[in-house]
Amino acid sequence: MEQVPSTGRFVQITVTEGYDLKGFKGDTPVTFIRAEFNQVVLGDSAKTTVSPEGSAKYNFTSSFEFNPEGGITLDDLAHKPVFLTVTEVLPKEKKQKEEKTLILGQAVVDLLPLLEGQSSFQTTVPLHPVQGSPLETPRSSAKQCSLEVKVLVAEPLLTTAQISGGNLLKVTLEAAYSVPESFIPTGPGQNYMVGLQVPSLGEKDYPILFKNGTLKLGGEREPVPRPKKWPIANILAPGANNIPDAFIVGGPYEEEEGELNHPEDSEFRNQAECIKKRIIWDLESRCYLDPSAVVSFQKRIADCRLWPVEITRVPLVTVPKGKAGKTEKTDEEGQLSFHGVAYVNMVPLLYPGVKRIRGAFHVYPYLDSVVHEKTKCLLSLFRDIGHHLIHNNKIGGINSLLSKQAVSKNLKEDKPVKEKDIDGRPRPGDVAPSIKSQSSDTPLEGEPPLSHNPEGQQYVEAGTYIVLEIQLDKALVPKRMPEELARRVKEMIPPRPPLTRRTGGAQKAVSDYHTQIKNISRAILDEYYRMFGKQVAKLESDMDSETLEEQKCQLSYELNCSGKYFAFKEQLKHAVVKIVREKYLKTTSFESQEELQTFISELYVFLVDQMHVALNQTMPDDVQGTIATIFTSSEQLRLFAFEAEVNENFEMAAAYYKERLVREPQNLDHWLDYGAFCLLTEDNIKAQECFRKALSLNQSHIHSLLLCGVLAVLLENYEQAEIFFEDATCLEPTNVVAWTLLGLYYEIQNNDIRMEMAFHEASKQLQAQMLQAQVTKQKSAGVVEDIEERGKRESSLGPWGITNGSATAIKVEAPAGPGAALSILDKFLEESSKLQSDSQEPILTTQTWDPSINQKPSNTFIKEIPTKKEASKCQDSSAFLHPGLHYGVSQTTTIFMETIRFLMKVKAVQYVHRVLAHELLCPQGGPSCEYYLVLAQTHILKKDFAKAEEYLQQAAQMDYLNPNVWGLKGHLYFLSGNHSEAKACYERTISFVVDASEMHFIFLRLGLIYLEEKEYEKAKKTYMQACKRSPSCLTWLGLGIACYRLEELTEAEDALSEANALNNHNAEVWAYLALVCLKVGRQLEAEQAYKYMIKLKLKDEALLAEIHTLQETVGFGNPSF
Repeated sequence: MEQVPSTGRFVQITVTEGYDLKGFKGDTPVTFIRAEFNQVVLGDSAKTTVSPEGSAKYNFTSSFEFNPEGGITLDDLAHKPVFLTVTEVLPKEKKQKEEKTLILGQAVVDLLPLLEGQSSFQTTVPLHPVQGSPLETPRSSAKQCSLEVKVLVAEPLLTTAQISGGNLLKVTLEAAYSVPESFIPTGPGQNYMVGLQVPSLGEKDYPILFKNGTLKLGGEREPVPRPKKWPIANILAPGANNIPDAFIVGGPYEEEEGELNHPEDSEFRNQAECIKKRIIWDLESRCYLDPSAVVSFQKRIADCRLWPVEITRVPLVTVPKGKAGKTEKTDEEGQLSFHGVAYVNMVPLLYPGVKRIRGAFHVYPYLDSVVHEKTKCLLSLFRDIGHHLIHNNKIGGINSLLSKQAVSKNLKEDKPVKEKDIDGRPRPGDVAPSIKSQSSDTPLEGEPPLSHNPEGQQYVEAGTYIVLEIQLDKALVPKRMPEELARRVKEMIPPRPPLTRRTGGAQKAVSDYHTQIKNISRAILDEYYRMFGKQVAKLESDMDSETLEEQKCQLSYELNCSGKYFAFKEQLKHAVVKIVREKYLKTTSFESQEELQTFISELYVFLVDQMHVALNQTMPDDVQGTIATIFTSSEQLRLFAFEAEVNENFEMAAAYYKERLVREPQNLDHWLDYGAFCLLTEDNIKAQECFRKALSLNQSHIHSLLLCGVLAVLLENYEQAEIFFEDATCLEPTNVVAWTLLGLYYEIQNNDIRMEMAFHEASKQLQAQMLQAQVTKQKSAGVVEDIEERGKRESSLGPWGITNGSATAIKVEAPAGPGAALSILDKFLEESSKLQSDSQEPILTTQTWDPSINQKPSNTFIKEIPTKKEASKCQDSSAFLHPGLHYGVSQTTTIFMETIRFLMKVKAVQYVHRVLAHELLCPQGGPSCEYYLVLAQTHILKKDFAKAEEYLQQAAQMDYLNPNVWGLKGHLYFLSGNHSEAKACYERTISFVVDASEMHFIFLRLGLIYLEEKEYEKAKKTYMQACKRSPSCLTWLGLGIACYRLEELTEAEDALSEANALNNHNAEVWAYLALVCLKVGRQLEAEQAYKYMIKLKLKDEALLAEIHTLQETVGFGNPSF
């Protein structure tokens, strides 16, 4: 790494000119400027007279030495500004020995640009008036008085490595709200302090302190925006306390990253921030982190996750007059009281692209064991490290940050911290007293026992919390830009826009020829009607051939004589020329007469053929009649394919999906449906091709991106999967499923921090959607009520397992196959069902975070299931429910259940098991009715009917009136051959007022059971309902069979004809058509239907025997007799 030169470098501050100045006496006062930095006077300018216009040319230059090895450091430049004090020199009066001076105002120069790599900058800073200064009243120009300042260094203070690898940390302490009632503004003065430590030089810690908080009584909310202040005391001008262009802006509670950001917390926070006591700081402190410190900062956040922020109250000690240089010892001096700590979750700073966190954090009593267990912090900032501050806690003392003192994390290297003087250098011989021994558990003198902190407990009783903001100049983990993600997606899947059709060419030439033929034919017909219309109407059908021939001759003569024939030829000539040029590509003269004649003959034949084509389109042959065709829509084809899937006729299902693609190859939904079908049949390679084709048609389509990512995970192309998922979250940041799938991907990669980030964002978006849905519902119903109270149940927990005050997430790894995952889930559920039988309480109860209990740091990940990274394979299915099936969705949902619904819809059953495990362990999720339904379906796909029945029983116990439970139970019994139980379940399902999510196959299978039990009237009614809801070949076939068995042959033939029109490759339809034709005595139709039945290979032997018996009875129908 490039090293900073060891020699010091000078920073020059030049004040060139002042504007809009005025003094106490006269319009042209004499003034000078004093420059100060780090409590050291850098120099005074020459006395300069202000012009009548208020300007003064100072051209005053001062400087200080920057030396990171022992003098002014980068941290000093970060949080300490240069103060420029403008002083007026009053004229001498008689007998006056010395000149009198009065301070006019003070300006502040922020040196932050030097830490951004600049070597010089120029700025105009406002001159803030002191109290009583004439500058409080601006001149007639109404401009604020200001100074023109230039800052210069010979070379940049930061090296290239420091600029690229370093960072700037800003910590803003706003206030502590709802403080204990024992805090009273009267009585002895108290110094309210808050502090924390951050790495500054590698592994060494740098303490950041906020002192002299102001205790205020409640009554009104703090205004926003309000300026942030410098953490420095003794600033003369009130306005100079404010940091330029830095404001506290507040924001909605729900958007904070702290602990009190749920809707149910808003009432408490509103009361605390309006009515109750609070301590106000509004201070911003800065700290420069060199590249090694940035790495250390990242590592400690990942290791510790929670950061201790201490708060305490120390009595102020007044310095008696005449004893400014001595310290007056009192009994209260050195005593810490109300020592508390807030645990700030710093993990969001490791999320990609995150540079700022702001939130409210509960204050708990400081107990060594709890603090060490949660944060791994061994020392207290106020008690062990900064105890000497208490002795310097005198009214009027300097309120600046601790001078940089490296504090080692290793206890063996810790030494007593020495009191520092105003320059930041240790005073020799002064050792901080009463520091706790490293090998002893004896508390400090005046400190409460380490295992008990009654004063700190008052913070918990009062509900005290601090509002804190931590901001970095650059994100610790850079985030990919949307443009980069879009570019990577384009590199993997180039967009394929549809080809534009040419307006010219052979096809256009032939089309124009057809148009001219049609126009000319209409003109000739009009002429014929004008000449012979009355004669034709009179003779009608009695016209003979001689009359027609005579009319033809007269029409030809009329056309030639009138010139219309010539006009028609000219009208047609241009179209013929285009055909010659575009279709036959003849643009040059012929080489011989023979070649010309050959081409003319060929052209004539083509033109005559095309003329007949055009005439047939204009005047169709009414004698033959049109053949009625039933056009099947895209949705019908999708339904037919779905029926074929359920019946395991995958070849026919693929044919329907491909027909949809042929009809509309640019429709990405068709590609997604076909890809989902390939997922069902475990053809992952073809599924990936389909999803990528859909994405190539629209690279901003979220579902295509997610499915491409899912397939990339299943095929173990993890780098591509990350690109797809991240691009989806960038394009649609509110998509819950996209964030959840990204979190599941990070879980596979064992990236706990990013997994937590993705799940947290998903839960945040889901909560916002639920609240928005409540608002919409209330508006539509016209009800006005507090939606936050209504949303307590949904938002009290994060949908992925975050409780109030805790950020504990549960990490689950999926096994290599569905069998292993389901077996582990089965064992867990067997145990939980036993617990349920003994108790009526839920299996998983919510546990809030009690800081007083020894517990590991939050965000602890519990690895429940050992895994392999291989994608699970789905077993052959005997039934697959409708992809849009939602199993009785409750009001309280989770991000994992939302993802399960999406995956089941797209038939990605191979990916569902990992999400099911998360749903099982999620505190707000767990074994719900919907969970058991999905789990039962996965077992049905494996043909594990015993386990499926067990889970359906659990679902029925949870929601006995859920029609989806009974529908799925009916499918289970139907597939296992228990048709009597299936019939009872199906009948119960259709008897509910609310339909099940998918009724199509319930009607189909119930109707089939009725046919088997010869209840033909019930079968007819059932199939009629199915035909009304979603007509298909199978619904019409069932209706036709029921009508045939009821001897309603006409209705049977109509229904079977509808079925045949929708699918003429169904052998059973032809079989029943043959039976109907045999019954009514239509021999030809009976033989044709029988022929097609034989050709399509009817598999129902009983039905074939019935046909043969009827053929023998009637004596026809089988041409082979």
